[in-house]
Amino acid sequence: MEKDAQRTSNKNFFDAFANALKGIAYAIKTQRNIKIQIIFTIIVSVAGTIFKFNGLEFLFLVFACSLVLVTEMINTAIEATVNLVTTNFHPIAKIAKDVGAGAVLLSSLNAVIVGCILFLGKIF
Repeated sequence: MEKDAQRTSNKNFFDAFANALKGIAYAIKTQRNIKIQIIFTIIVSVAGTIFKFNGLEFLFLVFACSLVLVTEMINTAIEATVNLVTTNFHPIAKIAKDVGAGAVLLSSLNAVIVGCILFLGKIF
């Protein structure tokens, strides 16, 4: 048991940082939705520059986009964990996956609302 704990824990800060980067890279390589969300993040960031967002407006925009990416990564982790535990349909596994997807949906709706407020405020 102790060997397993040593194998899955980080030896130091740099190992933890490297493993976190590997997690981000895995999500980008394997998750279509994260790729789409990154593209939208780039587009709205460029648009924010074009519309001359001030610091606070950019802060809201970056936070909203980051929240979507973070919840998508958490959802990916939930799905991977559920898939590790069972390959068969189980109602509780479905709940875990559905709740994770729901978190992504809520953060995405939040980002759309923030984007609408910021961009429509500049347009009108």
